[in-house]
Amino acid sequence: MGTKRQIKLGAILHGVGGNISGWRHPDAITDASVNFELYKKWTQKAEAGKFDFVFIADGLYITEKSIPHFLNRFEPLTILSALAGVSSKIGLVGTLSTSYSEPFTVSRQFASLDMISRGRAGWNVVTSPLEGSALNFGKTEQQHPAHSERYRIADEYLEVATGLWSSWEEDAFVRNKETGVFFDPAKMHTLNHKGSHFAVKGPLNIARSRQGETVIFQAGASESGKQFAAKWANAIFTGQETQDDAKAYYDDVKSRAAALGRKPEEIVILPGIGPIIGSTQEEAERKYEEIANLVSIDKALDFLGRFYEHHDFTQYPLDEPFPELGELGRNSFRSATDRMKARAKEEGLTLRQVALQVATPKPTFLGTPEAVADKLQAWFEAGAADGFIVGAAGPNGLEEFVDHVVPILQARGLFRSEYEADTLRGNLGLPIPVNRHAAALPNR
Repeated sequence: MGTKRQIKLGAILHGVGGNISGWRHPDAITDASVNFELYKKWTQKAEAGKFDFVFIADGLYITEKSIPHFLNRFEPLTILSALAGVSSKIGLVGTLSTSYSEPFTVSRQFASLDMISRGRAGWNVVTSPLEGSALNFGKTEQQHPAHSERYRIADEYLEVATGLWSSWEEDAFVRNKETGVFFDPAKMHTLNHKGSHFAVKGPLNIARSRQGETVIFQAGASESGKQFAAKWANAIFTGQETQDDAKAYYDDVKSRAAALGRKPEEIVILPGIGPIIGSTQEEAERKYEEIANLVSIDKALDFLGRFYEHHDFTQYPLDEPFPELGELGRNSFRSATDRMKARAKEEGLTLRQVALQVATPKPTFLGTPEAVADKLQAWFEAGAADGFIVGAAGPNGLEEFVDHVVPILQARGLFRSEYEADTLRGNLGLPIPVNRHAAALPNR
């Protein structure tokens, strides 16, 4: 009999938070985004709650209107390497762009994190939506790759990265002092990649980790993003607000993966949630209102603008229909901006309404611990999710989820009480990839 399917959980560690004014909350720690002791505390709390991983997001371009967390925060691989030393089982996932980095360097960085953590590294592959990112890498905004081109670059990038992670067979390093043989040359493999965007000889100067390769995460919701995820991702972040939408996405990506010859059960789909938990429904509602009331309309417009290349929305009347923006936003956060435009038109929303909805969305998962657990179970059992990425809507959101929701899920047999493994792949139930070069050789 097979092992019973259980919910997977990740925690996004987001400093002062994704709310543009959340740092003003009475309980907020205002230097949270660069506070290592706090990140350590959160990671250990998530590990005590038996979460599969913690996740550090990132971006490459800011303006004076950016979310406070974006202005002053840790670089993901640096903080994750530090967190590896104060944790033992929980996965460590970080964002890094394929549009503004080199695959040899990045493959080596994640292989190093994987080695430091003994097989717990994950890479959230992003393609950098904001055109302003180009200005930090010796390019003009006009040279920022178009949406579809960014995914073509990412596709070749992953070909290179996974090839480099197969540079060494598992037993290549002999390290025999008596014979003087440090490694077996027959088990070292040179990549010799020459493609449209990259030329990389290899081999990589670090061995494979205990989990073989870094776990690939991805979060694209556009057509290009979903196809890329179906081909490459081991785990996928999604952002649907309803169970029906989440199930439609789930079925779509899993069917795409099957069409590409992959096993759908080897892709873990994880909607992002920002639960607000109260001892009663009324208390949870009050907590939401307290957070929402921190955001002024001016700040909401700033927040909205980022999705549209930091477009200035103050030029439009607040209480007239959401403005016609044409193609604006389609080369940045395409799926999100397409969704905003469609909803505004369908529901006849004003600019004020859209800005406040985007900046202070009311969580789908809001209520008592039992109510939140019920909804998580419903989505999971309906095939709308394999698990969830838990973001803290308020300063104590992670602690409240671990202390009050996780025990309910455990009591229902929906979530582990102990880790199954000490690698990220092992806990996610993913197989170790076959060494690409070794598999191609006879008698291997």
